[in-house]
Amino acid sequence: MGKKLDGKKIAEKYREDIKILINNKLNLGYNPPCLANILVGNDGGSVYYVNNQNKLCEKLGIKVKSIHLEENVSQAELLEIIEKLNEDVEVQGIILQLPLPKHINEDYVTEKISYEKDIDGLSTISTGKFYKGEKCFIPCTPKGIIELIKSSNIELEGKNAVVIGRSNIVGKPIAQLLLNENATVTICHSKTKDLKKICNKADILVAAIGKPGFVTADYVKENAVVIDVGTTMIDGKIQGDVIYNEVIEKAAFVTPVPGGVGAMTTTMLLKNLCEGLK
Repeated sequence: MGKKLDGKKIAEKYREDIKILINNKLNLGYNPPCLANILVGNDGGSVYYVNNQNKLCEKLGIKVKSIHLEENVSQAELLEIIEKLNEDVEVQGIILQLPLPKHINEDYVTEKISYEKDIDGLSTISTGKFYKGEKCFIPCTPKGIIELIKSSNIELEGKNAVVIGRSNIVGKPIAQLLLNENATVTICHSKTKDLKKICNKADILVAAIGKPGFVTADYVKENAVVIDVGTTMIDGKIQGDVIYNEVIEKAAFVTPVPGGVGAMTTTMLLKNLCEGLK
């Protein structure tokens, strides 16, 4: 039987570092850091994530401007809010919760977030710098995954890593970060043939597709490390892409949902906020 990769426990170590960083800045006369988060609609996973952000900010002494908009808000209204936050000198970081409703052009809107405040690395400038290896805000969920793995003393160099999902938010950037750690990476998606066969060769398996219970033990190599990024709300409960109780019997390590990647994601977001670009 494998072990739980406890994101909550590991995140606590990083949160202590954040507290120290904030206190040091306060002692130097700086104002408390301030996060602005924008949520459009009521997607279960997004609401869960934003609520966790707000609770953690309160705990760490970070100010929050939390903006919750109706599903039918116009793109023009959303852009106006982003522009005001860009100009707000109190706000150090802006996060726009994705996905957005279909009537809003996600790519166009995220481009309007100021690069200096784009702490989730959504804009083209941020993305370009990320893939070129230049200094930038690293996307929070992928960053959290890598920190979670490395904090557990799991070797990545030379390992076969398979990522299920090719989103710009998780799939593609986590593949790049795994490459940066010298893993050999395969990205799988809805058109991939022999998916189960490919997954069975993975030393590191990352599931980021938003399909609850998709990954069963049949997909997992013996003693693999399985990272579950799924956060789908079903009957008021968050469920992951991996059937945890089944996969833990075969894998060496598995992240639970909740309590795995999500805890690290929120922490990395606030770490980006407090460190800022220098």
